[in-house]
Amino acid sequence: MAKRTTHRSRSGTKLYAVRDKKGRFVDIQTYKRAHGADIKRKGKKEKRKSR
Repeated sequence: MAKRTTHRSRSGTKLYAVRDKKGRFVDIQTYKRAHGADIKRKGKKEKRKSR
């Protein structure tokens, strides 16, 4: 998974930014949306436990 760094927008909203290997921004989304998507998804270890 790409490393994400947190930033704040002008209005104070927390943001996640994904950068490529050269350090350029690839994707920026709100922390709220990114965190919600992370919670909906299960990790490899969680999937193994449920079997």
